[in-house]
Order: sequence, then structure tokens, then C-alpha cells
Amino acid sequence: MARRWLLLAGCALLVVGSVVLEARRRLTPVVPEAPEVLFTIQPGAPLARVAADLAAAGLVRDARAIEWLARFQGVSGRLHAGEYRLRASLTPGEILALLSEGRVATHPLIVPEGFTAAQIGSRLAATGLADAAAFASAVDDPDLATALGVPAPRLEGYLFPETYQLPRGLSAAQIAETMVRQFQLVWAELAPAAATRGVAMHEIVTLASIVEKETGVPSERPLIASVFLNRLARRMRLESDPTVIYGIREFDGNLRRRDLEDEANPYNTYRIFGLPPGPIASPGRASLAAVVEPEASEFIYFVSRNDGSHVFAKTYREHVNNVNHYQRRRGR
Repeated sequence: MARRWLLLAGCALLVVGSVVLEARRRLTPVVPEAPEVLFTIQPGAPLARVAADLAAAGLVRDARAIEWLARFQGVSGRLHAGEYRLRASLTPGEILALLSEGRVATHPLIVPEGFTAAQIGSRLAATGLADAAAFASAVDDPDLATALGVPAPRLEGYLFPETYQLPRGLSAAQIAETMVRQFQLVWAELAPAAATRGVAMHEIVTLASIVEKETGVPSERPLIASVFLNRLARRMRLESDPTVIYGIREFDGNLRRRDLEDEANPYNTYRIFGLPPGPIASPGRASLAAVVEPEASEFIYFVSRNDGSHVFAKTYREHVNNVNHYQRRRGR
């Protein structure tokens, strides 16, 4: 009898042992090395669906095994929706850690200095991160601007130029908020100096956006800013081509005389005095700082040297000479 019980016990141990070994095998990586793949959990997907999708994608050996492991670890109800970078060489435990901690995949979005909101929207659409029209609606939403603390009805100019790492699934408004929050971090560093000058943030951002579009030479920005500030102080028109262009729908690349004479364009600084209604692009930190702390000068004119840089003048006669030298001679 004892012998029989020993035999049964031995068989039971063998069965248990084989079950344990099989369970361990099913919870090992599918392969030792594997390329990265994108795996998506849809919002509201139940654990069984996620486990089945992982198995179908070849990322785990057995759907039931990872489902059991998730319940055992207490993460079955904590798998975050989103896109993940996974490998079949990860263990099911490592995969569950990524999914339960919400370590979603991110994608780079490069927003250069001087980009307009429309250009940012086009780049978002090109990368598949947001619809351009939805982003434009978010930018033009006065309620969103108020909620984000922007002192203007639109977000143009407050979408800070930066390289962002964004996950898929964010709304256009959430993406816009991310950019505005980055602007606010940078502005916090400049705010004390701006307060000393007694100039409102919106005016600084507007002028900084013009400085950003007027020159690609970093060292010139404080001097360009001084020219515009000097003109504003003398109640002279800014006469900035980039502002006029911003106000033209579907600009074809050719700025004509009739465009400079168009009084219906609210951004036509050849016709209006003072600043335009708002920013014309996203200024970077250097352009914002150039307006907050401009270079001291008496210049009120500048003209392009046709190499990206500019020559500056204090008088109209000097300016005309510069135009004749660098621009009219070029057209001969």
C-alpha cells in the first residue's frame, strides 16, 4: 500500500513539475533577440483582448499565460491605452511592466523658430500626430487661450519652437497646451526683465515674432529689435514685409506693391501704426530676449545685404544709399 502511495505521489510530482516547467516556458521570451515593433492598446480594451493581440503579434508565447500573470501581479485592470515599442525578446513580465506603467512610445516633432501655427499644423499632420484642421481650431479657440493663460484670443506666437517627444492619441488641444506650457517655462526666465521695462507680454511676443522672421542671423536680433523699438518710440510705421505676408491669404511668394498698399490687411505695417494685432510666428528664446533686452542704438532703418545679414542706418538718406547699393544694384 505504501508503495502504491509513493508511486502515486511520484506521478503527481512529475505532473506538477511538468506543469510548472511548461508555465515557465510560456512566460519566457519568444526569441532571444528581436526587432522593435509598435503595439497598440485601444482605449477600453479588456485584458483578454490585449493578451490575444500580444500573442497574435508574436510578442508572447501564450495569451492565457500572460493574462494569468497580469492577474497574479495585480495589473490586469491597469494596462494603459496607447502605442508601445515592444520586442519579442522581452519577457511577459517586462511587457506587462511597460503596459501597466504607461510607458507609451513617443514620436519627435521638430518645431523650428519662426514657424507659424499653420506650419506646425502641417507638420503634425505629416507625422500623423494630429489633424491640421483640428490643430487650427485649437489655435483659434479663445476659450482654450484663456484657460492656458494666454493674453490673446489665439495661440499664435505662444506655441514654443522646440523638439517635442509626443505620444499618439493626444488631442490637438493637448498638443497645443504642451507647446504653450513650454513657452511659459521660457517666459518665466525673461519675465523679471520684461517687468522692469514695463512692456506687456503680448507686445513682446508680437514684436519678437517679427524679429524672428526678419533675420536668420542670431547676433543681429537685439539690433533688429532696437530698430523696431526706436520706430515705435518715434511713432513711425514698422514697415515689415513679414507682417504683410502673414496677413495675405494663400501668399504665392511674390510681395507686390498693391499688397503694401492694402489697407484691409490688419497686419500691413506699411499702413498701420504700431504693432500688428498679434504675433506672426513662434519666436524662440533668443528673439524674445532680444526684445526684452535690445541693443542700444539710434538705428531706424535696415536693409538686407542679400546674404542673410543686414546693414543699418540712422537717417533716411543713409538708408536710401544702402538700398541703392545692396538692392537696386542687384536688380541691374
